[in-house]
Amino acid sequence: MGDALSPAIGVDVVGDAGDVDARSRRQDPGARILIEVGDGSTFPTAGHLAAYAGLAPTTRSSGSSIRGEQPSRRGNKQLKRAFFPSALAALGDPASRAYYDKKIAQGKHHTQALLRLARHRADVLFAMLRDGTFYELQPPAVVT
Repeated sequence: MGDALSPAIGVDVVGDAGDVDARSRRQDPGARILIEVGDGSTFPTAGHLAAYAGLAPTTRSSGSSIRGEQPSRRGNKQLKRAFFPSALAALGDPASRAYYDKKIAQGKHHTQALLRLARHRADVLFAMLRDGTFYELQPPAVVT
């Protein structure tokens, strides 16, 4: 089973805990996401998954002061740390790059656009787990 999972998640799956060396202790983001999310059945919607991962934006308010959408400080920190490098690596994918560029064109800073791309990837992951499908590259839509 370990051999079948290795190419799918991009990490060597070790069969015996005694075989773990220092290099394999650092987990690949894909492996961390699979460990934390599992089969996705515990999340009723994509929004629940995003909130659990700390990718859902929050509004900070105090009295009459309401500050706009901020990154959440809540959620599973390890999962959030796995989604960010995943989103950064996804910028090589034309569809992800188009989404990121659209957010930049809307006036978002790099970190904000990357957070939204990570949230978008969490939504896609949820849909894949719910439907039992694999990721298929889509041609990027024309950005207007």
